[in-house]
Amino acid sequence: MKGRIVILDEIAGRQAAALIVDGQLDELAIDPVGDVPLPGAIYRAVADRPVKGQGGLFVKLPEGSGFLRQVSGIAPGQRLLVQVTGPAEPGKATPVTTRLLFKSRFAIITPGAPGLNISRRIKDDDLRADLADMATEGMVGASEQLGLILRSSCDGAEADAVTEDIAAMRGLAEAVLADLAGGPELLVDGPGAHDLAFRDWLDPAPDDAVMDPGGFAIHAVDDQISALLNPHVTLPGGGHMMVEPTRALISVDVNTGADTSPAAALKVNIAAARDLPRQLRLRGLGGQVVVDFAPMAKKDRAILDQVLKAAFKGDGEANLAGWTTLGLYEMTRKRDRLPLAEVAQGLFA
Repeated sequence: MKGRIVILDEIAGRQAAALIVDGQLDELAIDPVGDVPLPGAIYRAVADRPVKGQGGLFVKLPEGSGFLRQVSGIAPGQRLLVQVTGPAEPGKATPVTTRLLFKSRFAIITPGAPGLNISRRIKDDDLRADLADMATEGMVGASEQLGLILRSSCDGAEADAVTEDIAAMRGLAEAVLADLAGGPELLVDGPGAHDLAFRDWLDPAPDDAVMDPGGFAIHAVDDQISALLNPHVTLPGGGHMMVEPTRALISVDVNTGADTSPAAALKVNIAAARDLPRQLRLRGLGGQVVVDFAPMAKKDRAILDQVLKAAFKGDGEANLAGWTTLGLYEMTRKRDRLPLAEVAQGLFA
């Protein structure tokens, strides 16, 4: 089926959401089990001790510790406002930052980063002028340290909806920034699966939205999730790649099918490169990634470089390091969600 479909469902009593693009799963969110700090959650924390050699310090959260990559100007015992940037790795502290973002469907309030900005994806001059007026009016009387970004989803939105979002995010930011008294406490929870889908997946506007129970089964989302729990990824032409997380890194091994000619190898490698960002994103995998592409001529590496650059263009948290002397391709990708194997294992037979 062509087009974009957003599906809201539940799995074992937990919220779940999927974005299907042209029949293929493109985004997935499933609420984790238990009180796991969600990315985007904002806490009042207390500075603990610096970590020598790591350029950061631990902070006390209501349950457990956070790790802040900042030391300068922070004293032990100081109250801080921090935001979760990603999931905690097993046995490690939750990664946090003091650079807060208050994000909604249309607006982002940016404490400490003043200025009124409009997404560059909005090209219409008249619309940009109207949005600039909304931004100016919505931030009248606000602290000079509060900035505002109007997101690309403002294109086509009702003016009242944008104005309400600005007011809501500004009010929330001002209330949280004034709440520094007391011990460690959760002040703003991170978005659950349904809220995340509503906030981030509606631009461009979907062709359909399914909010009835059973939507995952009807649109074969269950089957696609089950496939993601398997390291084997089928590629065109009989090739495949194996995506396997290890303790140190994510290993990706690309293989051709029966045809081992240079042309077939290049074709399979291009297919793997194009699908790799989606595979890593949906599987919730990040950190160091090492790809062993199918053997090909060195002169073809330039082609693959361009394919990888284009494929990861929308993934701003990826750093493409390039080829090693052994012919492997290295990159890093930010861990922005819990691994799917941890969140969904056992949910699908």
